[in-house]
This record gives sequence, C-alpha cells and structure tokens, in this order.
Amino acid sequence: MAPPVLTDTAFKARAFLLGRGLELRAFEATERLASNPLTVSVTGGGVAVLFRYGAVVLFRVAPVEETALLRGLAPSLSQPLPQTEVESVEIRVDPEATERMEGSVVWLSEASVERLQLVADVLAKSVVLASYESTIAGAFDLVEPVAASLTKAHGRGRRGRELHRLMGNALLGEQTMIGRVAVGDKPDLLWERPDLERFYLRLEGEFDIRERLEVMERKLELVTRTADTVRGIQGEARTLRVEWYIVILIVLEILLTLYDLFVVKR
Repeated sequence: MAPPVLTDTAFKARAFLLGRGLELRAFEATERLASNPLTVSVTGGGVAVLFRYGAVVLFRVAPVEETALLRGLAPSLSQPLPQTEVESVEIRVDPEATERMEGSVVWLSEASVERLQLVADVLAKSVVLASYESTIAGAFDLVEPVAASLTKAHGRGRRGRELHRLMGNALLGEQTMIGRVAVGDKPDLLWERPDLERFYLRLEGEFDIRERLEVMERKLELVTRTADTVRGIQGEARTLRVEWYIVILIVLEILLTLYDLFVVKR
C-alpha cells in the first residue's frame, strides 16, 4: 500500500470553481500523483486536484502558493466566472478514527491520494452545484412576478425576455452538470477501491449532493414551464396583432374603394 501523500494531522481543503472548463494538458509535465482526476503536488508540500469542468481543490496549500497556483491556472480556463465559488473544510487525520464528516471537519484514517481524491470529488461537485443554484435562483425569483403579470402586456415582455435568458443559462448549467460534471454519478475511483465507497457515500450525504441536484431539477422544470407559457402567450398576442393588421388593411381597402366610387368618379 502506498504511503500517505500528506503526513500532517490537520490541514485545510479549499475548493474553487474558476470557470466552465479547464485545459489540463498544460499540467502534463508536472509531478503527477494520480490521474482521473488529475492530482499533482504543489510547491510547499500541498496537493491539488484538478477537474476538466473548471474546479480545483487544494489540500494543505498556503495562501501564497494558493494565489500563485490560481493565477497560473487562468490561461488554461475557458469562460472564467466573474465571481469564484469557494468552499472549504478542515481535514483531520487519525488512524483510529471512523472516516466521516462532523460539522465542517472531515475525518480520515490517513491522507492517502485516493481519500483526498474522493474528498475533492465531493467538494468540487458542491461548488458546481452552488454556482448553478445561484443561476437557477435568479430565474426562479422571476417566476412569481412573471406569472402575476401574464395578463399585462407591459410586464410580460421585459420579464419574459429576462426569464428566457436566465432559463437558457440554467439549461446550459444542467447540461454541464449532467454531461461533464456528472454530479449524480459515483467517481470511477470506487471501481478500484470499493472499500472506500461507504466513506464516499457518507461524505456525499453530508453535502446533500443528490438532494440539491433534485431540488435544482424541480426548480428548473417549473422555470421551463413558466417560460413556455410566456412564450405561448406572447405568440398568441403576436398572432392577434397580425389579424388586426389584416382587418385594418381590409377596412382601408374598402374605404379607398368607396372613396373612388362615390367621390372621385362623381
């Protein structure tokens, strides 16, 4: 069995969501500790776990090294976020401890690469969820006023367009989570280390990963239904306007014909 990658008995783990994608080829020359997800050593003795969907989790990395590392990642990011999502926990290592999470403290029997990767997986998924929860919350906050203004033409347009924009962002977020992040899936590592599955499930449960994903999906469904309703009403309104234009044109043609018959030819 490989020795623990960190020997400290207490240190911090900090997760960052920096953008919508992270190109990892630039790190091929670095000292790899493991792949899938890519795990590398950091100057100063810390460890970084990097995810292609834009998340980075750092273990025992001092503030100076953290700042330098995050700055160095910037050129490899796609669609950087205007505001970085951050989440942190305290790691405690005790060979006699039951591996679990209590409050904001994660207890490990040893700081092995595999255990750090599992902690990183859950933390990374949590910051991704937090980011898209904010996006969906913005769309969800518009549902009630949009629903209340469906009968008012002036309220329907602006709010409806804003709802469509936010809904598009939320749908893109869901596609990212399901396709690239696979929030609801277990990490591949557990196929090789089934003995760590119970610990992973405990950790996943403490962060409410699956429950948060289900809540987001329900909210997104409601936002989608509301946006579809707005789009349908707006379509009906446009159809009605076209019909009125046609009626007005017919009336004008009739008036011009009558004018020609009774005024011009008199």
